[in-house]
Amino acid sequence: MPANISRKELVRKFKALGFSGPHSGKKHQFMKKGPLKIRIPNPHSKDISTGLVKRIIRQADITDNQWDEA
Repeated sequence: MPANISRKELVRKFKALGFSGPHSGKKHQFMKKGPLKIRIPNPHSKDISTGLVKRIIRQADITDNQWDEA
C-alpha cells in the first residue's frame, strides 16, 4: 500500500515501473510510458501524501502490489 514518500522516491518508483522522465510540462513535470502521461507534483520540502500517491498510481493503472515491488 502506498505511503507518504519523497518526490525523489516517487520518480525512482515510476522509472522502475518503466516510465521515462520527468519531462518538462507547462505547470508540472510529467512521466511517460507509451501513450500514458502522468503529471507529478512539483518539488516541495514535504513528502507527497498517501492520498495523492494513490490518485497518481490509479491514473497510471498501477496496482498496490506493483507499486510495493518497485
